[in-house]
Amino acid sequence: MCVVCGCADTGTTTAQMNPTSGDLHFGAGAARVSVPGMSQVRAIKLETDILGANNRVAGQNRAHFLAHGVTALNLVSSPGSGKTTLLCATIEALRTHAPGLHVAVIEGDQQTSFDADRIRATGAPAIQVNTGKGCHLDAPMVAEAFARLHTHATHADDHGHTHDHDHSHAPGHDHGHTHEHEHGHEHAHSHDHDSHSLLFIENVGNLVCPAVWDLGEAAKVAILSVTEGEDKPLKYPDMFAASQLMILNKIDLLPHVKFDVARCIELARRVNPAIEIIQLSATTGEGMGDWLHWLDHALGHGHHHPAETDAETALRQRVQQLEAELAQARAALAANPSAAASASGAAH
Repeated sequence: MCVVCGCADTGTTTAQMNPTSGDLHFGAGAARVSVPGMSQVRAIKLETDILGANNRVAGQNRAHFLAHGVTALNLVSSPGSGKTTLLCATIEALRTHAPGLHVAVIEGDQQTSFDADRIRATGAPAIQVNTGKGCHLDAPMVAEAFARLHTHATHADDHGHTHDHDHSHAPGHDHGHTHEHEHGHEHAHSHDHDSHSLLFIENVGNLVCPAVWDLGEAAKVAILSVTEGEDKPLKYPDMFAASQLMILNKIDLLPHVKFDVARCIELARRVNPAIEIIQLSATTGEGMGDWLHWLDHALGHGHHHPAETDAETALRQRVQQLEAELAQARAALAANPSAAASASGAAH
């Protein structure tokens, strides 16, 4: 699949077979992946070595973000889920909702700067990261892109002056100085040391590889559009298990697609019982308030809920199930207005 993991090697592979259907499962071994010509033990060691090196830089990223009041969110999804459209709408909404908040974006794609150009058109700083044959962003890429954000960003201070910052250092890179507060500067994204800023990392469209790559983010946010099918959480469980929030996007299209909202939520919770879910349309703005509220908590308190009892958990899940059923009913009525009119006439 990707040149990084070594799938281009040749050799034999083994799979677990369902004796009834003949279906093959190549992820049933200890490594949960089959690489031609590579043993499960070797695959596990290789993954451990590669991810270990990445996670060291991710830890540096996380410490760097924390030291400078940056809340970083890793947006993950399949291609076409509406990540960039959602980001543009979010940036516009935050101008009114949180006018003092600085927002920046790191855009990940295999090729082109289309998405970064769209973000920059909103006025927010953005850096495009093209991965070539790579199918995900990694922590060193984010570290370098974050440094470039400072290099190319300018901001006006409280006196109206504009400053150019050339902070070419990044976590994981040694530029001849220790990264402590004695370096005597303020990053382009921060107006004072106590302020917070928001960094969106839009990962490469892929529901597989980005799940295991820590970038130093505060949370992963999985975006699933209603055009993709409600079974995605079970098809790609690692991604939804690793995500703190699932945004069910493009709900304005529910009247035009076959998508079972309640089942999607149930499957997501089967994979990750703690996952939070927001139903949203970046086009109409429906649900945007819930998303902004979630961001408020993420910025202020890391979005940790106080412990709740089993009864409270069951009640919250029941409310969310009813909300999903209500959304489904509304979609059905919108798709068949004549039936809605008949039902209304019968009621009278």
